[in-house]
Amino acid sequence: MIIKAIDAVNEFIGRIVVILAVLFATIIIYDVIMRYALNAPTRWAFDLSKQLYGFYFILLGAYALKHQAHVRVDLLLERFPHGVQRVVEILGYVIFFFPFTWVFLTRSYDFASTSWAQGETTYGAVALPVYPLKAALCVAAGLLLIQGVSEVLKLIFDRREVAQ
Repeated sequence: MIIKAIDAVNEFIGRIVVILAVLFATIIIYDVIMRYALNAPTRWAFDLSKQLYGFYFILLGAYALKHQAHVRVDLLLERFPHGVQRVVEILGYVIFFFPFTWVFLTRSYDFASTSWAQGETTYGAVALPVYPLKAALCVAAGLLLIQGVSEVLKLIFDRREVAQ
């Protein structure tokens, strides 16, 4: 039940965030047309497309983990029996993944709350707010952490097919 709930949340968020790719691609195309075809460059498009790409990139981490899309090198692991593979993967999550995501979550929370309190903006031609992007780091860390819980539960209960 918890596995399906976590997977459903990250699947939903992943599908919503993918729309940002279309949005920032549209902004880039608009800016290129304005700059080179009409000789009227925008002052905001580059900064905004960078921020949207940041949202896109950071918020898809948990979605990628759910779909096992992260880069892995398991030249040795694939030679072990299935049970040993599961134990090694669980240990990898406990020793490396969870401490990393906890630090990511706590540090990004501090980072985002400071930015939000200061009303931080970009220094470009147009002062765009930065704090939503920094808050997305914290949200992404939380999503990654709970997806890690789902992946470990799948390993414990030998239910990798749930991710499909």
